[in-house]
Amino acid sequence: MFKEILKRIVNETGNAIGAVLMGFDGIAIDQYLHREEGLDLQVMAIEYSTVLKEICHAAEILNIGTMEEVSIRTQDFTTIIRVIAEGYFVALTLQQDGNFGKGRYLLMREQNALVEGLA
Repeated sequence: MFKEILKRIVNETGNAIGAVLMGFDGIAIDQYLHREEGLDLQVMAIEYSTVLKEICHAAEILNIGTMEEVSIRTQDFTTIIRVIAEGYFVALTLQQDGNFGKGRYLLMREQNALVEGLA
């Protein structure tokens, strides 16, 4: 079920590499990889989960609401990370020319379907 949702997000985004559904504990639930780009999405998401925990903690301390989304742009890739439920997030990785706006929209659109699968 999760793989089909992740596949839909990746395939509809445009120049997306893949997506991974993961817990903040660093344990991957599922992933879909559209293209081999020489990177391990699970390892990347594990490393980003540490940063996400810190961002969530900072938002809590500052009393500015819960974190919903963050994007990380590197020289080669852009990763959009969306918190979908308490303790879970989806990371969508795009090539630099990927459709960032559509990726964000699709993550929001498919959030409920992913949450239902976690229940």
